[in-house]
Amino acid sequence: MDPGFEPVRDAFAKNFEKHGEVGAACCVYRDGRAVVDIWGGSADARGERPWQHDTLQLVFSATKGVTAICAHKLVEAGRLDLDAPVAQYWPEFAANGKAAITVRQVLSHRAGLAMIEGELSLEQVLAWDPVVAAIAAQSTNWEPGSTHGYHVRSYGWIVGELVRRITGMSLSRFLETEIAAPLGLDFYIGLPAAELDRCAETIPPEGGLDALVEILGADSLTARAMRGPSDLFAYDDMWNRRELLAASMPSSNGVGTAHALARLYAATVAVVDGVRILAPETVDAARAVHSEGPDKIILVPSRYGLGFTLPPMLAQGCGNGAFGHPGAGGSLGFADPEARLGFGYVMNRMQLGPKADPRAHALVKATVRCLAVA
Repeated sequence: MDPGFEPVRDAFAKNFEKHGEVGAACCVYRDGRAVVDIWGGSADARGERPWQHDTLQLVFSATKGVTAICAHKLVEAGRLDLDAPVAQYWPEFAANGKAAITVRQVLSHRAGLAMIEGELSLEQVLAWDPVVAAIAAQSTNWEPGSTHGYHVRSYGWIVGELVRRITGMSLSRFLETEIAAPLGLDFYIGLPAAELDRCAETIPPEGGLDALVEILGADSLTARAMRGPSDLFAYDDMWNRRELLAASMPSSNGVGTAHALARLYAATVAVVDGVRILAPETVDAARAVHSEGPDKIILVPSRYGLGFTLPPMLAQGCGNGAFGHPGAGGSLGFADPEARLGFGYVMNRMQLGPKADPRAHALVKATVRCLAVA
């Protein structure tokens, strides 16, 4: 840890004392190098496995930001046009009135496809082809472009299928070869069996989605999007199962270290060991506000760029120009171009609530305070 960043370490320790942290890691990059890289606690609920620097953690929707970086890599290369219809790359997608939906609408959660229709088994969902075929065949949940609503899981399958149609590679493979390998990232969408022993146990929150479902009703658009497809998903022990970690779910099941998240985001705003992933103009386009205000799915105001959530959705204290993505339960990855910052936080004990996770907030607040005097 660089001198002057001790308050981040102190905030990290207080998360264990005040907020029930079990195991976690936090990493901060500034100007292309790590200035904070800390970890602690236990990788399991029983306290039998100490958290290590290379402990991997499921990060839920923080995966979406990684998926967005893959998409913008193709945009920058001229292979993906933000204003082209999705059906230009994926003809089957045009079915049931979806021919005009653009890539830009998908990335900004304006495509009207938050809820996936059709009856699918978990095996079919994890197999990829059946679930993307169901998305291609269905109609929209609302008029595309008319409003926005968080595309909880469909976002990842749509963007992933675009990557596959354009490159011939799964998004998992594209991430591995085009981004993770050049940067040396310990991050996977589809965890290899050989890495399973390094993965921390995800500790679900009490109640999970049950309270929300009870309030809104199981047939509400919000509940069906959050629990879908086919009411298969909840925030429980299912996410520790080998088959869920091994599948490719580019909205939900990225697994990696805090160091990998921070290093990846750092490389979108600075050169990291000779590698920069995205050009400044690509980043500026990606973090421009495209959706803002009441969210049709999460039912509170939200703010999105192109594949990224924007302040104030990230964590209190983030710069106005920051972009990234939080994950259910508390994980967070983001970049701040003006501060030349990449940030990553992962943890195994999930906490759900209407506001930003207090653990991530404390770490970001401490980081910003350190930058102000650095």
